[in-house]
Parts: sequence; structure tokens; C-alpha cells
Amino acid sequence: MPVSRKSDTSQKNALKREGGLVGLILACVGASIGSGWLFGPLFTAKMAGPLAIGSWILGAAAILLLALVFAELAPMIPRAGAVVHLAHVGNGPIVGHMWSWILFLSYASIAPLEVTAVLTYANNYYPGLLQPHTDLLSSFGFLIAVIMLGLFVITNFMVIGWVLRINNAATWWKIGIPLLTAVMLIAVAWHPGNFHMRADNTLSDVHGMFIAIASGGVIFSLLGFRHAIDLAGESKNPKRDVPIAVIGSVLIASAVYIAVQVAFLGAVNPADIAKDGWVHLHFQGVNGPFAALAAAVGIGWLATLLYVDAFISPAGTGLIYTTTAARVTLATAETGAAPMWLNKINRYGVPWVTLILLFLVGIIFFLPFPSWQKMVGYIASMTVLSYAIGPIALIQIRKAMPNLERPFRLWGAPVLAPIAFVVSTWIVYWSGLRTLNFIFITLFVLLAIYALTGVFRKGRWAEMGWQYMWWIFPYFIGMWALSWVGPKDLGGLGYLAFFPSMGALAVLALSVFYLAIRESVADKTMRIYMRQFGNKVPPAAP
Repeated sequence: MPVSRKSDTSQKNALKREGGLVGLILACVGASIGSGWLFGPLFTAKMAGPLAIGSWILGAAAILLLALVFAELAPMIPRAGAVVHLAHVGNGPIVGHMWSWILFLSYASIAPLEVTAVLTYANNYYPGLLQPHTDLLSSFGFLIAVIMLGLFVITNFMVIGWVLRINNAATWWKIGIPLLTAVMLIAVAWHPGNFHMRADNTLSDVHGMFIAIASGGVIFSLLGFRHAIDLAGESKNPKRDVPIAVIGSVLIASAVYIAVQVAFLGAVNPADIAKDGWVHLHFQGVNGPFAALAAAVGIGWLATLLYVDAFISPAGTGLIYTTTAARVTLATAETGAAPMWLNKINRYGVPWVTLILLFLVGIIFFLPFPSWQKMVGYIASMTVLSYAIGPIALIQIRKAMPNLERPFRLWGAPVLAPIAFVVSTWIVYWSGLRTLNFIFITLFVLLAIYALTGVFRKGRWAEMGWQYMWWIFPYFIGMWALSWVGPKDLGGLGYLAFFPSMGALAVLALSVFYLAIRESVADKTMRIYMRQFGNKVPPAAP
């Protein structure tokens, strides 16, 4: 079972290694600070109240744990869309293909979501982009959204070095404006009483703090570290730069988000939460919480600046996600999870066919989908689910190739890897039963279609690697069952309380983790895989 099929990436037209360390870090940070900072603090506060700060701290710790896992894994597979390849290495084709589909769905939806965020803010000074009294695009807004998405795609037809330079310039702005906003709001409108817990706020408790991690925009906002992994194939020195970019970007983005969340909580007028608490906090007639706050406290120039930033931040994030989504889609073609005709790269190193595909798929996401908050819950949970394969792959590769050269070696991996898998499982679970229904139904439909294609293609069924993927069934079904009988806060029936359900889920996740390692691809086959990525694999111990 080869890792990848013959592709254009091995020929004259290949991805260009033009990305440096600063470009990778800023790509990750730039992807993190988009619509998440404009909307996330509001939705997180509505769910968790003052404990929203805890949501960001816990979310940052969870993402940093995953980032440390991929800091070891990514340099060993310096290819575009490395996560897609990682799923194949230890778990065979069918698991690899499923994870490819999960990643594609999560990546393809983000640029359209960021465009929608731009137009949501823009509707304040250019009415008519949204339908009256809704968050849905009008016909005119739909047309503008398609044009904006087209601009992201056209920009990505430049070589990667120029794309990263454009992103670098935007990212310095995207770091500076949130920090300036935090400083100004704390200086002008600081209400320490807002940080007291309120008995009448049903969600501002510890449960809400955890739920906000998955559904309030926390995880969605902090997943930018993955761009260093996806762009590893275009990094000048991936073995050095990728680990630094992965870890450094999480720390920078987390610091920015914690600062703006503290400022937001302190700047809200106490009268706005005195009666109904944080749950019903809203800003009448303004589709932008920070701009509304700035205007309410008399900082008009900052409100104007925030409306400008409401274009730059989401647009910058949409641009870089279009870049990396094209590389992930390219990897799906290399591994056989998508048709080979997607695997086309022009003489400038641009995967042009995947960019066109992303444009067409992105248009679908401009249709009447749920609100920003609901969509980020779906996207974040699906993305974390896709990255949950990392801790499994880490131990599988350690077991098969203990002496393989590793530019970064995670300390305590036998302990940290299973913890990372449990935490990833919790994050997906916190997104709620409705989100799990959407994710699992989508995956099982795709799995059924894939199985049927194997039945009718000679020799295909035997090559799929079904023997390596049985752990998926108890994992998905068990998670869904616990969510169904779990707490009502998560959409369940309430038979199992919040923390007992988390305990049961931890037991399930640990059992599945070790089952996946036991049922992994043969060590010999994994060593062949890793050699194809250019690794010097030592011979197996006698």
C-alpha cells in the first residue's frame, strides 16, 4: 500500500519551498486572528460569563497539547497537507481517506465563513448585504461574497512566497488592533463588578466554561497552528521551522485572545447584564460587539478603526485558509482519497485545480446555513476530530521506528499523547449532540459510499485496509451514545451528569486509543511509508 500515487508534485511542476520561519509563524497567527476575535468573546461571555477567561485558558492548553504532538510529527512528513498523510501511515487507506474528507470539509468552509463575517460587519455602514433582521446574506450580499471569495482564489494563484508576504503585512495589523482595543477598553471602560458570578445566569457556570471552548469560538480561533503543518511542503527548512511555528503561534494567539476577552468582560455596561445576566447580552442594531462597545463608551475613532479591521482580519484569515485548503486537497489526491485530476500544479508551484474546486465548493457555504456561532461549532469540532489522529500516529510511529531522527521530540509522549487524545475527544463532545449528529451522519454516509465503490472495483476492497479501522466504530458510536444520554446542556436526555459523562468518555477514549495502536499498520509497512517521505529509517531491531 503506497503512501501516494504518482503525482505532479514529483515532476517538474512542484510546490516551491519559499516559506521562511517568520512567514510560517505569521501564517498561523494570521489564520487565528480573524472573525474569531470579532465575535468569539461575545459568544464565549454569553455561555460562560466571567468564566469565559477560563474557556480561553483551557482551550489554549488543549490546543498547545495538540500542537506539541504535531511539533514532533510534522517535520517527519514535510509535505503539503501532512495530516492527511499521517492518517494513512499508521491506520491504512480507509482511515486516511475518512480523515481527508473531514479535513476537506473543515477547511473548505472557513474562507466562506470569514467572507460572511466581513459582510456582517459591513452591513452596519452599507445596509442591504444581509436580509432584514437576520444573519443571512441577501441576493446582493451573495454576489459580493462570491466576488470576495474569487479574489482569495485569484490571489492564491501567485507563488507561495508572495502570498505569505501579503499575509505577513495583514497579520501585524491583526495583532496590533486587538491589543489596542483591549488597552483602550480597559483604560476607558473598566467595571470590575462584571467579573462576579451571577446566580440568575443559568449558563455562566463551570459547564458553560467547557461548552464555550467548543461552541463559543475558542477552539475555532486557536486552530491556526495547523497552517505550519499544511505548508510544510513549501517551507525552506521544515525540520527547524515547523515546530517553532506550531508552538509559537499558539502562544501568541492565546495571549491576544485572553487580553481581548478580559477587556470585553470589563467593558460591558453593568446595566446590560443586571437583569438577565450574560446569556441575553446583545447589542441592538449593531452586528459587531467590539465596535458597539467602543461607540457606547465614547471611543468613536476606535469604532471606525474596528469597522476597517472587520474587513482586514477576516479577509486575511480567509486568504490564508484558501492557501492551506488547496494544499490539503492536493494531499487527498496524492493519497487516493480524491481523483488524480485534482493533483495539478502549474509551473509557478500553484495547485490551480484545487483552488478552482475550493471556489466552487465555497459558494455552497454562502447558502442559508446556520449562524456564525453554529458554524464555528461544526467546523471546530470536525477539525479537532481530524487532528485527534495525531496522538495515535505519534505512538504508532514511535513504536515502529523508535530510532527515527526527530528534529523535535516530545517529552513524556507515552503519557501526553493519550491525554491529548482524551482532551480532543472532550472538545468534540462539548460541541453537543446536534453537532455530533451532523458530523457522524456525514462521515457514515461517506464511508458507505466509499465501501460501495470498493465492491464494484476489482481488487479495491482488499486494498482498503478495513482491518486497521475497526476502532472507529466504538469510538464514534460510543461518543454519540454518551452524548445522547448525557447532560441537557449538551442536548442530551440528562441521564448522565456533565462530569460523570466526561469521565465515561475518558475511559472510552483511552480504550480506543490503545485499540487503535494495537490494530495499526504493520511496522514494516510503516517504515516503507516513512522512507517515501525522505526519512532515513534505521533498520528494524533484530
